[in-house]
Amino acid sequence: MNGAQDMGGQMGFGPVEEEPDEPVFHAEWEKRAFGLTLAMGPTGAWNGDMGRQARESLPPAEYLSSSYFAIWAKGLEKLLLQTGFVTDDELRAGRSLAPGKPVKRVLKPDDVLRTFLDVGEPSNRPAETPARFAVGDHVITRNIHPKTHTRLPRYARAKRGVIERVHGAHVFPDSNAQGHGEAPQWLYTVRFTGLELWGDEADSTLTTSIDAWESYLEPG
Repeated sequence: MNGAQDMGGQMGFGPVEEEPDEPVFHAEWEKRAFGLTLAMGPTGAWNGDMGRQARESLPPAEYLSSSYFAIWAKGLEKLLLQTGFVTDDELRAGRSLAPGKPVKRVLKPDDVLRTFLDVGEPSNRPAETPARFAVGDHVITRNIHPKTHTRLPRYARAKRGVIERVHGAHVFPDSNAQGHGEAPQWLYTVRFTGLELWGDEADSTLTTSIDAWESYLEPG
């Protein structure tokens, strides 16, 4: 998805400003946005890749003008509407107007740290086929422009790189975001030179590494 979130290599956005001693949350509503998003995970109504796609598919002007947790909240609203947990009227009213839709599982307070924040959501899966590439192999990333979620950034498409690390098989987010199953693939770290990514005027000492699933790559 070539959305506003795919900002790597784009100019005109200015430097990343680090905030000394930055708090986790800057406002009370951000805690609620994070908590609601976290609580919806165990319901099984959608998976993490669907959540990312919901945020990425916000209109570009809205995405770029929204803060980090505002994007989370807006993505959550989209998913709640799509799955029938809320209605447009309820969002406008800011409260329930009918009995809630049942969920498969409710996240209990005691499970938040033990089950989710500490453990996370591992994506590694058993490999069903041998790895196509090994460390040191030269590869070329595919030039793809899917309308749905992908983890291959625009700046790294149709570029030559070298396999730096083999991570094993992991959930393929492009498939999982569409509800088509996890479809695990081998995952690699690929290293690119600055000249390859940014052209002749780039710093010749620069390298950039990205994680790329096997279907993103061809022998190079």
